Amino acid sequence: MTQDPPSAWYADFFTELPNAFWRAAVPPAATAAEIDFLERATGLPPGGRVLDVACGSGRHALDLARDGHRVTGLDVSAEAVGFARAVADAEGLALDLRVGDMRALPADVRADLAICMGNAFGYLDHEGTRAFLADLAGLVVPGGALVLDYAFVAESLLPGLGLDEEPMTFGGVEATQVNTYDVVESRWLTEFTFRRGAEVHRGTSVQHVYTAAEVVRLVRSAGFVGVELFGDPDGTPYGLGGPRLLLVARR
Repeated sequence: MTQDPPSAWYADFFTELPNAFWRAAVPPAATAAEIDFLERATGLPPGGRVLDVACGSGRHALDLARDGHRVTGLDVSAEAVGFARAVADAEGLALDLRVGDMRALPADVRADLAICMGNAFGYLDHEGTRAFLADLAGLVVPGGALVLDYAFVAESLLPGLGLDEEPMTFGGVEATQVNTYDVVESRWLTEFTFRRGAEVHRGTSVQHVYTAAEVVRLVRSAGFVGVELFGDPDGTPYGLGGPRLLLVARR
């Protein structure tokens, strides 16, 4: 019997308060542009099988299901998965949503496309990241694709590095952040405080920082080929100072 991996920092971070903040933070137009990119850049066929790892509240999984794709979404947050299930049920969408850790991917899934969006790629340490990519490679069918969305790549993060950030409010939830950088482990640490009225939730997120070249090497060593780097869903090539890395690779 396979044992669940030991608890990670994100296991109890994504409660309703931070989830509500991020549900409100991304406008629908941004999600629509990302879905268009996923379908266009990977050649995802109609009715394609998609594995969305760290699917959160279903931002991508729901839209992909609306487009007729067969989607399996996995996330550690029961609250987020419950939210996505409620939306899917209300719309009559056939969507397979599961509560689970990204370090223990479902063995019964095969995918034409695996996606890891919204910086979840950087959640794990180096060995965990290597294992995660190898596990994904075992689930993506030959000819299928992988997409990683990662804003904590060094070429994006470091050119304009500043530790201080102003509070942000989305969906009635205020988030304040205190950032530090761990130079020994190349980790960006953010102490979050979320507030909505008298409700308060605190937690520290951990993002492991890689260079773009390191990400490419990790992806290739896992068995993916044909790696392409984009800096925007419109297809702009990735470059120094780009706000995010969108990596597309083939199996």
